[in-house]
Amino acid sequence: MKRLKYLLLLLIVLVACGSLPVYGETDAPAPSLEAGQPVGGVVEITDGGATLRADASSGKIWVTDPFGGEWASNPDDPEADPVASGFLKMNLYAQLIVSYIGDNGAADTTNNRMELTAVIEALDILKEPCVVELYSDSKYVIDGLSKGWAKGWQKRGWIKSDKKPALNPDLWERLLALTDRHEMRYHWVKGHAENEKNNRCDQMAVAESKKFA
Repeated sequence: MKRLKYLLLLLIVLVACGSLPVYGETDAPAPSLEAGQPVGGVVEITDGGATLRADASSGKIWVTDPFGGEWASNPDDPEADPVASGFLKMNLYAQLIVSYIGDNGAADTTNNRMELTAVIEALDILKEPCVVELYSDSKYVIDGLSKGWAKGWQKRGWIKSDKKPALNPDLWERLLALTDRHEMRYHWVKGHAENEKNNRCDQMAVAESKKFA
């Protein structure tokens, strides 16, 4: 059953790759696919020209063509890549990166991403350096900025002190760039409590979200 699942995955990838079955003959008949036996955890399938291999243990995928060309889903040594940096280098370890888009055109998200986005959008309105009094009920945002956690993650290539990847590096990058323009003062307030302005923001957010329910 596991081998069948691997072969089905490989067939899907072959179809998605499009360029594998045909080499210069647009009207050539579709070739038959021949699956080989798994070798050392690697499943292989070929159309007689191109070969697709997948490592079931790591998820890495390779495609080789009959002319010696090779494409791999991940480099052998992501850390040695001379182009990618920061959180983009972390993407080199992933076999697949998926973004979900909702009916409203915005990516499906998390509470922390929305907290970060709210601050980014607010600071982006300011067109000159200001003294900014930032109030938020998000410990994630306030502590990340006021305690220097986010800048520490950034310096370590978006790796936390516990060696785990820091989440939302794309938003943190934007936010840190914006906060560097201003004199920032951070204030954490308890959510859904006595802070009138915080409660007003919550009411506005709930009302807006109902438009997409």
